[in-house]
Amino acid sequence: MSNGNGLPKGWASARLDEVADISSNRKVADLLPETPVNFVPMAAVREEFGGIDVSALRPYSEVQKGYTQFREGDVLLAKITPCMENGKVAVVPRLDNECGYGSTEFHVLRPQSCIAPDWIAHYVSQKGFRREAQRNMTGSAGQLRVPKHWLQEQYIPVAPSGEQRRIVAKIEELFSDLDAGVAALERVKAKLKRYRAAVLKAAVEGKLTEAWRKKNRPKETGQQLLDRILQERRCRWEEEQLAAYEQAGKKLPVGWKAKYKEPAGPDESSLPELPEGWCWASVAQCASREDYAITDGPFGSNLKTEHYTDDGPRVIRLQNIGDGNFVEEDAHISFHHFTALQRHAVKHADVVIAMLGEMLPRACLVPLHIPPAIVKADCVKVTANRSLALPSFLVVALNSHPTRIRASAQIAGVGRPRLNLEKLRPLAIPLPPLSEQQQIIAEVDQRLSILQAADLQINANLKRSARLRQSILKRAFEGKLVSQDPNDEPASVLLERIKATRENGSPKQIKPARKTK
Repeated sequence: MSNGNGLPKGWASARLDEVADISSNRKVADLLPETPVNFVPMAAVREEFGGIDVSALRPYSEVQKGYTQFREGDVLLAKITPCMENGKVAVVPRLDNECGYGSTEFHVLRPQSCIAPDWIAHYVSQKGFRREAQRNMTGSAGQLRVPKHWLQEQYIPVAPSGEQRRIVAKIEELFSDLDAGVAALERVKAKLKRYRAAVLKAAVEGKLTEAWRKKNRPKETGQQLLDRILQERRCRWEEEQLAAYEQAGKKLPVGWKAKYKEPAGPDESSLPELPEGWCWASVAQCASREDYAITDGPFGSNLKTEHYTDDGPRVIRLQNIGDGNFVEEDAHISFHHFTALQRHAVKHADVVIAMLGEMLPRACLVPLHIPPAIVKADCVKVTANRSLALPSFLVVALNSHPTRIRASAQIAGVGRPRLNLEKLRPLAIPLPPLSEQQQIIAEVDQRLSILQAADLQINANLKRSARLRQSILKRAFEGKLVSQDPNDEPASVLLERIKATRENGSPKQIKPARKTK
C-alpha cells in the first residue's frame, strides 16, 4: 500500500541533511602526532559502490590538516568529475583509531541514529541520482564538483529502521549473487585477453606463419624490400630538389645531397633474432613520405574545451583508441577550426596511437566513417607506406607484447605514463615480406574474430548485470524488495526523533503510532 505520496505505507521522505550531517565540522582527534591513522585516497574507493581499502596508514601529523576527516559508518561520496559519475561511493568500515582521513574530493555523509549507512550509500549510488548530480555540478572544465548545498537539498525516501535493515540485507544478498556472476565473466575475459596477447606475440615472432613460410618463398625479403623503399624515397627527394632548383634558375649547391634526412632507424644492438626473410624497421621508416605522415595532436591553446561543438569534424582522443579497435566516443570541432589544424588531420586506415596511459603504444585503424577528423594531444597518427608496411600489420606489431616491452624503456612518468613522439619514431618493428604480412593479418583476424564474438557476449552480460543492479536498487527504494512488517515503527516517528535530538541535543520521547485495527 502507498501512503498517498507515492511511498509505501510507513515510509516518509526527508532531505538528505535531515537524515545525515554532510561534510560536518572536523573533530580534533586525541592522537599523538606520530600515531598512524587510516588514509583513503580517491583510488582506494572502487567504482559502482564496489568497496573501499582503508589499509593505507599515514602519521596523524601529516593528515590532520588539509585532508577530509571521517569516522566508521560515514558514507564517502566522490564530489569531483568523473569519480562521482563512476559511482565512487563507500561506507567507512572499522578504523584503527577514532577517525581517518582521505582525499579532499569526498563529501562525507554521517547518518543520524537509526538511519543505516548502507541505506544512504545505496541510494546515492543509483545512476539516476548520479545523473542529476552531474547536471548540477559547478566549477571549471575538468574540475566540476557536486556542490554541498545541492546535496543537502536532495530528498531521500526513508523506510522504518527494521525495514531499512531488511532491504539492505536483501540488496547485499542479491548483489552477492550478481558479483559472483560478474567475477566469473571477468575471469573469462582475462583468459581471452591473455589468448589475444599470445596470438599477437606469435604473429610478430613469426610462429603464426611458420608453416606457411616454408611453403611460400617471397619474391623479396623484408630487408630487400626496406632497402628498395628507402632508396626510392631518397631518389624522389633528389628529383624534387633538382626540379625545384631548375625551376628557380639556381645552381645546385655543393654537398646538396647530404641535406637529405634519412628516417630514424631502430637500434638493433639488443634486438632478438628474427625469422628468415624478416628484418627490423622503425615506425619512421614504415611511414609514408608525405608531409605530416607522423604527427601528434595539437597542444595548448590550439584545441581547448571551448572549441568543441555538437557536430562537425571528429576529434580522435585517447578514449577512442582501443587495444586494436576503434571505440565510438564522439567529440567534434567546427569546420572552420578543423581547417586551421590540417597537419593533424587523419584519413581512413591511418594508424592512430595512444601515447598516454596504460599499455603503450596502443593502436588501432581509423575507420572509413570517421574522417574528416584530427587527432588530439597525447595521440599520434601514422600514415603507413603501404608498399612497405600494411597498416593492419603495423597495428598488430604495435599492440604486441614484445613491442610494448621495448617501448617501456622509453616511457616516462609513473602515475601518467607517457611515450614521446620522438621516442616512437625509432621504435623497432619486425618487418616480414609483404606477402607474409598479408598472411599474418589473415591468421590474426581468423583467430581474433572468434575471440571478439565471445568478448561481445561477455560485455553484453556485464551490461545486463549492471542494469539488473540498478533495477534492484530501484525496487528497493520503491519498497518492492521485501515484505513489510506492520509492527515496524513508522519512519515519520523516526524522523521526529531525529529532529528532536538535533534541536535539543537529547532524544525526545515519542510514542509509537497506535496501530489501527
